Amino acid sequence: MKTRYIIASLLIAASGLTSCNSFLDIDPTDQASDKLVWSNTKYAELAINYFYADIPYLGSFSSYQCLAGLTEGLTDEFKYGNMNYNAECYIPNEISYGGIVLTPSYTDTYMGVWETTYEEIRRVNEALAKLKNSSFDESVKKQYEGELRFFRGMYYFELLKRYGQAIIYDDDLSKITTDHALDTADDCWNYVYEDLLYAGQNLPNSTTNNGRLTSGAAYALMSRAMLYCKNWKAVKEAAEAVTSMGYKLTANYADAFKASGNTEAIYMYSYSADASVTHNFDGYYAPGGDHKKAGMTMYGGYGTPTQDMVEEYEKSDGSKVDWSTWHTTEGTLENPPYDELEPRFQATILYNGASWRKRTIEPYVDGTDGWATWKTDAVTEGRTTTGYYLRKLVDENHDFSITQNSTQPWVAFRLAEVLLNEAEACHNLGDDTKAVELINQVRSRVGLPGIKSYSDEALRHERKVELAYEGLYYWDMRRWGLATSAFTGIRRHGLKIEKLAEGKFRYTYVDVDDENLNYPAKMNRLPIPEKELNNNKDIEQFSEWK
Repeated sequence: MKTRYIIASLLIAASGLTSCNSFLDIDPTDQASDKLVWSNTKYAELAINYFYADIPYLGSFSSYQCLAGLTEGLTDEFKYGNMNYNAECYIPNEISYGGIVLTPSYTDTYMGVWETTYEEIRRVNEALAKLKNSSFDESVKKQYEGELRFFRGMYYFELLKRYGQAIIYDDDLSKITTDHALDTADDCWNYVYEDLLYAGQNLPNSTTNNGRLTSGAAYALMSRAMLYCKNWKAVKEAAEAVTSMGYKLTANYADAFKASGNTEAIYMYSYSADASVTHNFDGYYAPGGDHKKAGMTMYGGYGTPTQDMVEEYEKSDGSKVDWSTWHTTEGTLENPPYDELEPRFQATILYNGASWRKRTIEPYVDGTDGWATWKTDAVTEGRTTTGYYLRKLVDENHDFSITQNSTQPWVAFRLAEVLLNEAEACHNLGDDTKAVELINQVRSRVGLPGIKSYSDEALRHERKVELAYEGLYYWDMRRWGLATSAFTGIRRHGLKIEKLAEGKFRYTYVDVDDENLNYPAKMNRLPIPEKELNNNKDIEQFSEWK
């Protein structure tokens, strides 16, 4: 959110520079008036830039998706190991265990976005109203309106994927009332569609993946959003619009999350230490050994990938590993076949012996990165409770001796996701041949053999592996109606690793939960916050939360 303070400062500075010119008739002179902002395209762009700071809301570098930590930490993919009652520590475990703790108030605190998002909707509608009353050229107005409607569509999508319904407000500010019933789900989804369609039709058609929004970004968001309301035709059309623009899968999967050499990023949000626009992803998730220096305020390894996620990966030839040898509570001296697993595993998960920062990862008892037993070692201090660390999205070049802050970009939309979105849509439109072709494009990039025929399991596997830790898996399982079964009655697992004589290791299969995960059906629609219920007499709590 620091970007916003920069923009505000620039606007104030701009008004100071021009206030001596009486012909501008600016009042007051100590801040940027609406009259100034919406009479000069440079200042209007600065005002619209306010909303760009919300693009990270879509992903893993922000707490918007879940205040407690990565949404993967509510699933079988990821385990938070620290017992402190904080975000990125015990609280995501508490949510994943469900039960009586999931009250409307608690759930709204950690998963809800109602008040924050409606505040942004109000702001974007105010900007749209002022834009429409401006004297800008029509072409300029259309581009600015496209940007603003992209953001409004994004905000409403985030509401709908959580609550299923919303209250529709547009730029006619006279319609704002305290009491307003929820609009129908169909009307809400159509509203999102129309906003994103307008953005797609009026934003520049460019494959530049950072800077101002493009048509590709709008259609990429549409291809994602329309999955949730099962508007398969819109998903397909949006995806086809993106693929016609010339994006290409990045040759090296690991480079698809970096600024350099990335050909598939459709929109990338950039951070800069110089501008104090940073995040803390490395501080939370880099291996514990990276942080072992006096004065560090964060020690890494707060959450780590599970053995269950590791077992999702295929071998490089497309065959599956038989992990039964390592499913032993007695321990085995047999080394897991990590080097046989496909490239996406190597780019996503750090394992015992993996190369990292010119050293070797040591996630074992008394190793440089270390092992902590769940609950017994209540404060992990960077040690893993699963035997793994996250590699994907973590900056291998981050120098913690200089700064805790992270600056790697957030890739909000990329081609591989769009292809998988389209594959799902094609299947539901009856074209499994095209669906298979699209899935195989994604598999081909990492050298895996293509699937022969479509199945829901194949698509879900591909999304889980290809899009791992990008903030989509939890919501995918929820929209598919699978979360209640997949995240209930299960435990997460890890491999406890002990170094023995002569460089050998013992691997022991361990339960890293000690209680079952529990995803109740009511979590498929988040509760309306108490504040809204108290202030709006035309709305009532969803039945499952009463």
